[in-house]
Amino acid sequence: MGLGLKRWLLVLGLGASVAGMGVVYLILILNRGGWLPPLVYDALTLQFLPTFWRAVLPLMLGGLIMLLAVVRLGHNLVQPFLQPGENVAQSLYDHSRRGRGPAIVAIGGGTGLPSLLRGLREYTSNITAIITVADDGGSSGRLRRELGLLPPGDFRNNMAALSRDEALMTQLFQYRFGRMLPDGSGELQGHAFGNLLLAALADITGSFDEALLAAARVLSMRGQVLPSTLDEVTLVADVLVPAGDGPPQVQRVCGESAIPEAAGEVQRLYLDPAGVRAYPYAIQAILQADLIVLGPGSLYTSILPNLLVRGITAAVHSARAPKVYACNLATQPGETDNYGVVEHVDVLHHYCAGCIDIVLANDNLAVPPDTGGGHTIFVQPTWPPARPGRSRLVTADLVDEQRPWRHDSTKLARAIMDILGGNTKSNIGKSEQVA
Repeated sequence: MGLGLKRWLLVLGLGASVAGMGVVYLILILNRGGWLPPLVYDALTLQFLPTFWRAVLPLMLGGLIMLLAVVRLGHNLVQPFLQPGENVAQSLYDHSRRGRGPAIVAIGGGTGLPSLLRGLREYTSNITAIITVADDGGSSGRLRRELGLLPPGDFRNNMAALSRDEALMTQLFQYRFGRMLPDGSGELQGHAFGNLLLAALADITGSFDEALLAAARVLSMRGQVLPSTLDEVTLVADVLVPAGDGPPQVQRVCGESAIPEAAGEVQRLYLDPAGVRAYPYAIQAILQADLIVLGPGSLYTSILPNLLVRGITAAVHSARAPKVYACNLATQPGETDNYGVVEHVDVLHHYCAGCIDIVLANDNLAVPPDTGGGHTIFVQPTWPPARPGRSRLVTADLVDEQRPWRHDSTKLARAIMDILGGNTKSNIGKSEQVA
């Protein structure tokens, strides 16, 4: 069955057999003592049937009764936890299959990473998303400044993606207050419900990591979401920005949300303070992973902030699992303008040398590049052919046809699982060596 039930069915059958033997001995004792009338004894022992059927008929009837009881019991136990229209047997099988799935760690932020998690959750429940805590914009930034709370926004998005009823939870978690008021005013204006829930749970449980665990139970998540560090950090970048008619000037930009707005070329990226401690359970998940995926997500403001935590980088280096970089489909204004696949990989190697084994990039460039507000420029999967390197490039059609600047969750997850299964050449496409 693959459901872990066979052993318990065997135990149930063994128990019923032992109980049946007890009943037989009781009948024999009562008969020998003269306490059982002959007609009753003949009826109980099926004397009116041929000898063969006296054994076979009770076995068959008892087996059918036990099977019916087990099926109905399982149905009644599971039914309250099923979604409308779900099949009990199929749901049990899928739950068991996902529970035996590979341990996959995904490292990133709150925009691109949910696309990956949404697809992976259909293959395995052993998913760990490791999320940056450098977010300082919007509702997360306000809660961070006013409550001293780690920014919950990126966690909210990834937790919704892993939740069992993602459609409802995403709508609920993403709901922003202020729409109910005519002028959109009020202290709750702009706050996402999911952010406030995590803030409340952090206050109730006493810590942000305990709040994540509590929220995971509420959402029935297929996996877990962990911070790369519990320390409060600020993302800082030295950005080369235009200076009128003169040469470009290096400007120091503080804050994750301010870096893309500087509209320059990032020269250096670091955390303030620098020596933050990695979250121990994040390190443990990385070291025990069967596969580690970096991205998709903003290169400088979602992926790299995690790798700037030294313990995370050291764990990625030490892990025996293959490391895959899921490259963005499109360039990001203010961060990766004019970047191709090679430029993305070069930046990652600069901050985490040798941490990428496989680069997964999109090769479907046929959709209109102006989709998504006229700012979509696809990342080109090209590189100098003579350039040596350790990373292997794998390309596939990863485009969401409705939103071609984003990954299709099903395509991306299938490509990742094919990489894990070693089917990249036949199932995904061409493979080459890049820097």
